[in-house]
Amino acid sequence: MAAPTPGGPLTTHVLNTADGVPGAHIDLSVHRLDPKLVLWNLITLGSTDEHGRCSGLITKEAFTAGMYKIRFETGQYWENLGQTSFYPYVEIVFTITDLDQTFHLPLLLSRYAYTTYRGR
Repeated sequence: MAAPTPGGPLTTHVLNTADGVPGAHIDLSVHRLDPKLVLWNLITLGSTDEHGRCSGLITKEAFTAGMYKIRFETGQYWENLGQTSFYPYVEIVFTITDLDQTFHLPLLLSRYAYTTYRGR
């Protein structure tokens, strides 16, 4: 397991759409699915910065084709703001086939809803 490093093929950005601010200091983890064992393997731990961004989640060398997920600890984020949330965490599951591309996965978040998309 490695810590996030600058750059890399996988990044994320969290926006707190309820308050119109970045989702700062949200803990997250990246996992890769082992297709033989059907188990998620932890790749890295990270946290969004004050702008809600987290880059360098995986190195180009460690980035292989397969199924991944990013787990955001959203319940703790809302608790730190003195609020409650319906979702204790959010997981975005996605499949990587083209290793020559970069992948940006934004998360738009409120206490009772979330959405995501593949950005650039």
